[in-house]
Amino acid sequence: MKESHPLMYKFVPIAILLLLLTAAAYACATRSGDEPVDAGESETAAEVSRIQKVKDRGNLACATQTDLPGFGYLDSEGNARGFDVDLCRAVAAAIFGDPGAVHIRHITYAERSAILQAGEIDLLARTTTWTVTHESRWGDFTVIMFYDGQSFMVRKTLGVSSALELNGASVCVAEGTATKLNLEDYFRQNGMTLETVSYEETAETYDAYQQGQCDATTIDRSQLVAARSGFEDPDAHIILPEIISKEPLAPLVPRGNPKWAALVRAVFYVLINAEELGVTQANVETMRNSDDIRVRRMLGSEGAFGQEALGLKDDFAVDVIKGVGNYGEIYDRYMGPEGESFTLPRGLNNLWSNGGILYAPPVR
Repeated sequence: MKESHPLMYKFVPIAILLLLLTAAAYACATRSGDEPVDAGESETAAEVSRIQKVKDRGNLACATQTDLPGFGYLDSEGNARGFDVDLCRAVAAAIFGDPGAVHIRHITYAERSAILQAGEIDLLARTTTWTVTHESRWGDFTVIMFYDGQSFMVRKTLGVSSALELNGASVCVAEGTATKLNLEDYFRQNGMTLETVSYEETAETYDAYQQGQCDATTIDRSQLVAARSGFEDPDAHIILPEIISKEPLAPLVPRGNPKWAALVRAVFYVLINAEELGVTQANVETMRNSDDIRVRRMLGSEGAFGQEALGLKDDFAVDVIKGVGNYGEIYDRYMGPEGESFTLPRGLNNLWSNGGILYAPPVR
């Protein structure tokens, strides 16, 4: 008989130990000894719980602002309106078939992070810039829905035509924002001194600026246009030409709900693709029978693009577009040539096929 190698006896206990550990791990991964648990089961349960929580509640809990013309404000009857508000309404329309099935919650800049992390809301649509810091600490960004950049506004009487002439100026700015950091970086980069005058709310910031408590104010260019439109004498103020930052504005959802985030993204993709494909609030019903296969797919008349996996009806896009219109219609409603808030050229917010960079994955 062949003699066993002495080292063999040293490896046998190790092999037995590995077999025992494997068996224990398998036992922990089974349901009462039946089949292994899907590694993604707990995550899926969390995802479904957010979607189901919204459906059970009967409305979408959406946080935004109600004091910024164009993006989020109250009309004469106290109803929330604006670009960001309509993004909330679009998601509600997708889930409930009713754009009015949304609870709007007004929050300040400083409250955004805590409310998102606590999961108190389903969606934050409040002119929030997608930054690495925000993404790592706050929640999950969905889709960039507005491209912007930070600028400065001054009184004409100050006699400056460039931000580079603001050395030693006092600047009103909202506290706890990337805006303040951009401001400080810009002045430091250009070897200029600065006095910051900080406020928690944007409305307070603009009030202080109008009352002469600072020489200039700074925030995203679109917001400066919005604020100036509400001033007693808008023509007495100018927005300086420099754009000192990139401000990709995107709604967020609470962390850890990838399927919920995918649902919200799908809604926003529909808004952008609908404009590209010529589907509007007025023609969406007739477009169900379009000759364009892409249109029929988007509107649920043919094929699918994941609606069932997200818990949405095949034709949810019809409800979305009927409820708020396509991206261009939302933009024009508040900021177009005849916008009810002000007029702001679309620029980068034009479709990619029309000179801008607005682009969404295909609906398929």
